Amino acid sequence: MSHTIRDQKKLLDRVRRIRGQLASVERDLEQEKDCYKILQTVAACRGAINGLMAAIIEGHIELHVLDPKQKPTKAQQEAAHELIEVVKSYLK
Repeated sequence: MSHTIRDQKKLLDRVRRIRGQLASVERDLEQEKDCYKILQTVAACRGAINGLMAAIIEGHIELHVLDPKQKPTKAQQEAAHELIEVVKSYLK
């Protein structure tokens, strides 16, 4: 089973939160709100999208790069974990 199917509810919840944040940006722009507030919301959107990307990449590495059916070695598991941590750091 694909990780996007397994984690579908969690991923869709994240997407819905991002959609809400973007709707807030749109409203604030239409209402000519303060640019500081808009920038903060845009930054939050970016962080949320990066978090979504990290979650999907992590699942991809764990289930597609490392094939659990082939019993990855300890070294392969450690390398995958290190890669996941680097990706998460990069996307922060």
